[in-house]
Amino acid sequence: MLKDSGFRQFGKYYGLAFLVPVSILVGYTIGYFLDKAFGTQYLKVVFLFLGIASGMIELVRELTKDDAGK
Repeated sequence: MLKDSGFRQFGKYYGLAFLVPVSILVGYTIGYFLDKAFGTQYLKVVFLFLGIASGMIELVRELTKDDAGK
């Protein structure tokens, strides 16, 4: 059996499609609950940007790892 069959590649790239939106959602949610806990208004924005950055960084890592393997 091939190391990277078509279904395996499809699954990997399909998962990458959800990586950035989920990272953004998790970052915003953490910031939202921290805002509620501390009575602030700015932590959700800070963690939203951290979620965006972490999602993009992980997306670039996965795509360059795939590119370097070929």
